[in-house]
Amino acid sequence: MFTDRLKTELTVTSPGRINIIGEHTDYNNGYVLPAAIDKTIIFKLGRNHTETLCRIYSEGFGEMVEIHLDSITKKTSGWENHMLGVLHEIIQITDKLKGFDCSIKSHLPVGSGVSSSAALECGLAFGLNELFDLGLDSWDIIKLSQKAEHEFVGTKCGIMDQFASVMGKKDHVMLLDCMTFDYEYIPMDIAPYQILLLNTNVAHNLASSEYNIRRSQCEKGLEILQKKFGARISFRDVTQSMLDDCKDEMGEIIHQRCFYVIDENKRVFQAVEALKQHDLLQFGQLLYQTHEGLRHDYEVSCPELDFLVDFSKDRKEVLGARMMGGGFGGCTLNIIHKNAIADFVKDATRAYQNEFSRELTYFQTVPSDGTTIIRKK
Repeated sequence: MFTDRLKTELTVTSPGRINIIGEHTDYNNGYVLPAAIDKTIIFKLGRNHTETLCRIYSEGFGEMVEIHLDSITKKTSGWENHMLGVLHEIIQITDKLKGFDCSIKSHLPVGSGVSSSAALECGLAFGLNELFDLGLDSWDIIKLSQKAEHEFVGTKCGIMDQFASVMGKKDHVMLLDCMTFDYEYIPMDIAPYQILLLNTNVAHNLASSEYNIRRSQCEKGLEILQKKFGARISFRDVTQSMLDDCKDEMGEIIHQRCFYVIDENKRVFQAVEALKQHDLLQFGQLLYQTHEGLRHDYEVSCPELDFLVDFSKDRKEVLGARMMGGGFGGCTLNIIHKNAIADFVKDATRAYQNEFSRELTYFQTVPSDGTTIIRKK
């Protein structure tokens, strides 16, 4: 097997991420509150002493991709585009990269909206930076990984996923300004409550295309606002009255999208204050408000996600819940008392199976450290 032959010089772990609140605000130059999680992708890397040959093996898919650094081309689809994009971006920056072998083993739940794509990109970039002493800093890795997603995967994502994967800190969430890149670590002290993710196991097939549509709609809305109120404003500067002044020109749908972004930016700061004050009831209510905004104004939810959030509202042990990620599938994020998790999961699983004839899976997680070396030869 390839993994048996691989001469490992470096082992890197790169985490998925959750976003507590601030959904779809990152690519709108807004505010987000993500965290790296304790579910990761493991990379084992070693130089193969060739100039250009790169062999990357996915244990999960049982697939090997061979890449030559002097002839990188995008595939029609698949996990390898994340790898190709990273390599393409690195060779635009430095000529130090040479041939290597790499195996990848994912411990991230597939399709759960915890951004395995960012973990793939950042983990490979981080590992190659260490292996070949490329001289990249954390922000270089974050930005080139985001660009790889844009250019090779085709998702015009914001900076949040890659940022969270690289910059995570144990027991903390991160308040990130996606326009200035200023950030602050916020302690995530919610005991005796914990973070529980319920996975709908609905493949979010619409997520990429609809994600790009939402981004385009917000860009159109901001253009209209800038024409009326000045070219330098962003959504963080827009008041409700300013937005309403442009409603006729925007039309109902674009107005709704912009309304959601403006409202969600406010909720991020309210959530930070609630965490700092340990006001967990308010914190939970903000999550429910975000879900309603994503459901009705941004329209990226789906019946399965809505069902699980609505189901949680009848349980006093759940302080708040919302859909998380791009939408149209994936997970709900729940803040639940630790003693109630087993019963809640059992009841939710039964109700979900009865409603949709589909299996519900779940996992608990905690804010954790970002991409890091776990072994170096």
